[in-house]
Amino acid sequence: MAAGWWYRVVSVAGTGALTVFALWFANLSVIQRAFALVPYFGRPAPVILSNGALTFAASTTLVVVLSAMWPVFKPRPRRILDTVLLTQKRVFLAMIGLAALGYFNYSYRLPRSTLMLITVTLMLWLPAWMVAIRRQPTTRTRAVIVGDDPIAMEAILESTGIPVLGYVSPLSSYEATDDHTVQSPELSDGGVTESRLDELTNLGGLSRLDEVLVKHDIDTALLAFSETDRAEFFGTLDACYDHGVTAMVHRDHTDKVLTDDAIGGDLVEVNLEPWDWQDYVTKRLFDVAFAGTGLLVLSPVMAVIAVAIKIDSPGPILYSQERTAEFGETFTVYKFRSMIPEAEAETGVKLSEEDKGDHDPRVTRVGRILRQTHLDEIPQLWSILVGDMSVVGPRPERPELDSDIESGVGQWRRRWFVKPGLTGLAQINGATGYDPKEKLRYDIEYIRKQSFWFDLKIVVRQVWLVLGDVLAVTEDEA
Repeated sequence: MAAGWWYRVVSVAGTGALTVFALWFANLSVIQRAFALVPYFGRPAPVILSNGALTFAASTTLVVVLSAMWPVFKPRPRRILDTVLLTQKRVFLAMIGLAALGYFNYSYRLPRSTLMLITVTLMLWLPAWMVAIRRQPTTRTRAVIVGDDPIAMEAILESTGIPVLGYVSPLSSYEATDDHTVQSPELSDGGVTESRLDELTNLGGLSRLDEVLVKHDIDTALLAFSETDRAEFFGTLDACYDHGVTAMVHRDHTDKVLTDDAIGGDLVEVNLEPWDWQDYVTKRLFDVAFAGTGLLVLSPVMAVIAVAIKIDSPGPILYSQERTAEFGETFTVYKFRSMIPEAEAETGVKLSEEDKGDHDPRVTRVGRILRQTHLDEIPQLWSILVGDMSVVGPRPERPELDSDIESGVGQWRRRWFVKPGLTGLAQINGATGYDPKEKLRYDIEYIRKQSFWFDLKIVVRQVWLVLGDVLAVTEDEA
C-alpha cells in the first residue's frame, strides 16, 4: 500500500478506536465517581450511560470527531510540534461541536462530565498517535512534472537536480509515441530539437494525476502550465494538497502564482494552501446568511431607493456590468444606478458606476447619496447569495480593466486565486484600482491570511466604516 493511503487508513482507524475507547473509559462508574470529587468540574452528579444510550452516543461522537479531524488525515509531512498543535486544535473544535449538539436540545446529549473526560483523554492520546504515524519531512524526493508547456518543462529539467520520474499532462497537449515519450517541439526550419523531455515517461493525462501521485509515491510536483488561471492548474494544486505533495514552479514562471519568498534556487514552492472543506462550508454558510438577511432587512430601503431613482432621472433602476470572477471567469454584477443612462454613450467607453468621482456631472442627485452611503452596493448581495461573489475577497474588476492593469502589474492575476468579494482587506484600507500595486499588495496579503475569523474582522471593520459614512452624509444633509 502506498505511503499516502497507508497513513489515511491508519490515522482514521486510530482516531476512531481512540474516540470509542475515550467514551468507554469516561463512562466507567469508577472514573465518573472519581471525577465527581474534583471541585466545581465534578458537578453535577455523574451520569452513567446505559447500553442503548452509550451506543448512540458513541456513534454520534465518532462522526463529529472524524469530521473535525479530517484535515489531519491528509498525508502531509509535518514536524512534531505542528502535528501536536493541529491535532489538539481539531479535538477542541470537535468537543465544541459535541457540546453544541447538547445545548440545542438534540436527542443526543453527552453528559458534561463525560464530555470533559473525553476531551482530556483525546487531547493527550490523539496527538501522540498522530506523531507516531506522521509523515516526517525528508530530503528524499520523488518528483513528477505536471503541465502543458514544453518550454517550461524543459526549463525545469535544466534547472533541477531532483530525480524526475516522468510527466503528466492533458492528453491533447502532446502526441505521445508508442513508447510513451513526448514528441519534441519542431524548429522554425522544420527540424526537431533535441530535448531532455524525450527521456521522460508519459505517466498519463491529468485525469490520472491522483493515481500517479499515489502509485509512484510522489512527494514533489513540478508545475509547467502555460496558463495558470484555468481549472487544470487549480485542480492540480488541489490534488497536490490533498495528497501531501509539494507543488513547485520555475522562478521565471512565478508571475501569476503565489510563491514563498525564497532566496536562491530556480525552483520555488507554490504558497497556496486551499481551505479545508469545513472552512469552505462555514464561509459559504456565512455568505448565504449575510446576503439573505441583508436582502430581507433592507428590502424596504431598496424599495425607497428604487422609487427615488425613478423620480430623480429616467432610466433603469439597476446597472449591470461584467466583472472578473475566480479563475478568470466572468459574471454579471448589479448595482443601483447612480449615473444618467447616457453616461457611457457620451464618452464612447464602458464606464463603471464607481469610475468617476461624486462631483462628476453624470452622477445623479440620488446617485451621489447612494455612493457616499454605499447603498448602491446592496444589489450585489444577490451575487453573493447565488455564489458568484463572497462577502469578503478581492474586489472584482472589469475584464478590460484587468487586462490594462496586468500590462503594468504583471502579478495582477494572483488575485484570481479566490472568489471576489463585496469588501476586502484592500477596501477597508482605502486601496482602490487607481493604485493597483497597493491594492494587489493588500489582496495578496488577504489570500495568504484568509480564514473565517479574518473575514469576520474585515466585515466588522467595513460595517463600522459604512456607518461612519452614513452618519457623515446625514450630518451634511442636516
